[in-house]
Amino acid sequence: MSHLSEEQRLMRESCRAFVDDVVLPFIRANWQREWDMRPQTRLPPEILEGADKVGIRTLAVPEEFGGMEIDKASEVATFALIAEEIARGDSGLADKLVQNWKVSVLLRNLAPRHLQEKWFKRLVDDPQFLLAHCLTEPRGASDRWLPYNVPEAAMQTRAVKDGREWVINGRKQFISNGYDAGLYVVYANTNPKVGMLQGTSSFLVPRDTPGLTVARCNETLGCRFMNNGELVFEDMRVPEDHLLVENDALGKAGIYFRPGKIIQAAKNLGVGVRAFEVTADYVQNYVQGGRILIKHQAVALRLADMATRIEAVRALTERAARAVDDNAAEADALCNMAKVYASEEIMKVAQHAVELHGGNGMMLDFGVEKIFRDAAIFLHMDATVDISKMKIVKAMFPQTAGKYAGPE
Repeated sequence: MSHLSEEQRLMRESCRAFVDDVVLPFIRANWQREWDMRPQTRLPPEILEGADKVGIRTLAVPEEFGGMEIDKASEVATFALIAEEIARGDSGLADKLVQNWKVSVLLRNLAPRHLQEKWFKRLVDDPQFLLAHCLTEPRGASDRWLPYNVPEAAMQTRAVKDGREWVINGRKQFISNGYDAGLYVVYANTNPKVGMLQGTSSFLVPRDTPGLTVARCNETLGCRFMNNGELVFEDMRVPEDHLLVENDALGKAGIYFRPGKIIQAAKNLGVGVRAFEVTADYVQNYVQGGRILIKHQAVALRLADMATRIEAVRALTERAARAVDDNAAEADALCNMAKVYASEEIMKVAQHAVELHGGNGMMLDFGVEKIFRDAAIFLHMDATVDISKMKIVKAMFPQTAGKYAGPE
């Protein structure tokens, strides 16, 4: 990757060393740990402390608040580079960390300065501090991003102004870091008479806010070192200065969503790279039928197929990252393409990996089936495959694609 800057190359090297020396040995030695039904004890604190030491925990925090400043002209490309490296070690850990990056981008663009000073300090000072972004609800998730901008598609979580406070009632589910975050960005309907794009507001909500209950940790199939949670708001009062964006919050959240899609594709890519690494090693050392596996042509062809899919995903992800960094007109379509393409192609890579490992591929203690489970998560994460494809077409043909199909 000759196009990397010196800064990016050094960051990648330190991150790769952290993954190889700390993350992968932990995963190999503690394969049962992800199945601990006490979510708070799954990932030991030393892992996030290690991520802090190599500077990858607070990537998007402004330098003035103690973060590590990275070149804004290639910030999304840097996010993708580091997300891939962390996910090569563990995609759950990657998800835990990248939520901090994505929400930090939102805070530095939308939060009042006094709240930036308070929360960026908390984030920088505490290696275990996590951020979360709360959109998905029981009655609507990525399907809301269909172009049906009508009142009946609005969020069920409601926020009503009462004096100098906002009162929020509702529920959010499937929230990354939702179980253990210290600070949440919460989206709520503030005008039920208009479409979602005109009537949704965003709020900054600390974990200890009265009326906020962390209802459960969702026990996911993969990415289990990130604790996905469900939140309930019951007459939760938020000061008026904690309103980030009133009514057009979803439009302003593009600064979160576009880099987010690239990061999803990059994490997905990291899972594929790990699948290839362990498989390439296995087929060159495991003997079957009197020959090492790779000498069987069918095995060699599968390995070539894995490598080709990985490189195709990397090329599209890099292209989309550049478009987002350059604020190009095609950025919306490209970042959705990268996300959905990665999820489908890396799933095929992971399938090759488990099949080439034979019976070992399905044994929990061998570690390869974990790659398969982690890959499966990406098919729905940050929008399902079908919704992502609808968004791609909508970005390409905004005047005609997917017009509201309900009654006049």
